[in-house]
Amino acid sequence: MIKKFIRKILGVKDERDPTEPVILGPDEHGIDPKLLSSNAIRVTQTLQEAGFKAFVVGGAVRDLLLGVKPKDFDIATDATPEEVKKLFRRAFIIGRRFQIVHVMFGQDLLEVTTFRGRGSDNAPKDEHGRVLRDNNFGPQHEDAERRDFTINAMYYDPATQTVLDYHGGIEDIRAKILRIIGQPEARYREDPVRMLRVVRFAAKLQFTIEPATRAPIPVMAPLINNVPAARVFDEMLKLLMSGHALACLKELRSSGLHHGLLPLLDVVLEQPIGMKFVTLALDSTDARVRAGKGVSPGFLFASLLWHQVLEKWNAYRAAGEAPIPALHLAADDVLDNQTDKLALQRRIATDMRDIWAMQPRFERRNGKAPYKLLEHPRFRAGFDFLLLRCESGELDAEVGHWWTTFYAGDVAERERLVNAARETAPAAAKKRPRRRGPRKTGEGEAMGSAAADQGAAGE
Repeated sequence: MIKKFIRKILGVKDERDPTEPVILGPDEHGIDPKLLSSNAIRVTQTLQEAGFKAFVVGGAVRDLLLGVKPKDFDIATDATPEEVKKLFRRAFIIGRRFQIVHVMFGQDLLEVTTFRGRGSDNAPKDEHGRVLRDNNFGPQHEDAERRDFTINAMYYDPATQTVLDYHGGIEDIRAKILRIIGQPEARYREDPVRMLRVVRFAAKLQFTIEPATRAPIPVMAPLINNVPAARVFDEMLKLLMSGHALACLKELRSSGLHHGLLPLLDVVLEQPIGMKFVTLALDSTDARVRAGKGVSPGFLFASLLWHQVLEKWNAYRAAGEAPIPALHLAADDVLDNQTDKLALQRRIATDMRDIWAMQPRFERRNGKAPYKLLEHPRFRAGFDFLLLRCESGELDAEVGHWWTTFYAGDVAERERLVNAARETAPAAAKKRPRRRGPRKTGEGEAMGSAAADQGAAGE
């Protein structure tokens, strides 16, 4: 007791046995059992009845302690993947780096992992120290040691309503501090994605990153270039769809992590119009996420990269390229650059192209053009994108107002708007000369014409 009192006076934390957790009862942790998923309870109960240990773990426990209903529930157990699979009708073993089991209940998916042991010195690593594969199982205290941050290393047993805390996670949650478990440089080298995760958690939870946890990030940031692009993309998507995307991007910049992930982001955010556009787009996305509404990844990335496209689009036009092919050439340049960095999925890249390709078509407001554009399957996304451009000051607000009225109007109102647009359109736009014979085009222009035709056909 005297030693404990002296350590408290000196501000030194108690050294506790890392193999023994602090056990918190319901009155101490305050978790509301009603926030638990019935399927999570079902999985832990089934495993426990079969003689295994089983706990809700990680982010779900963190959210429960914060009074938030978790979106996902992960389970940790001492049962092997094969033993878990035998207990559930719809269970599938997946993973190469570390095997896990997906247990399905209808559309609800729960991830069940076996307690991981300390990493082996012989585990395969790349030349930078990143662990490539590690399937060692071990006791629970070693599993806690292997987790990334103290707030994600707690275990909740629904049967006894107790929380097991090996690394002071409950204290850090109450102090709103993000602290990595172990030696920061070594943990980031093992898995550089942890640097992105700490940024996401700090922004999402509005926690402070503990100084020792933050210090190595600017120096070690280049290690993210060694992570498979698909993993980086998944983490960036989580970051952007966290409901705190703008705060995450600002934290990325302050931590020096944005270089190579979203090239030229600094330039965009330092331009008044670009900054306003990105801010409006991310604020809108955050509001939709917090309201429980769907968010299109294609729309998100189209917004973030638009001013890079716009800059190149203007350059191609200044060089004499026609507007539509110039836009497609600009899109090709930007997407080719990003594919190497973020492994943008084909579907998302297609959505981005469609949104960008629609923008010049909004300028055509007479004849059949507006009606054809309404038939485009992604019209709503392109229209919302147009409104962002108007709201940011990039385009005249009148354009957005016209399309808002046309979109909501009845047949008579739409006809009136089109007739009015015809009267105010420049003479050259009212009567376009018909082409005679084939004309040589570049690949980009051919793509532009094809894309425009597809959009008009309502594909």
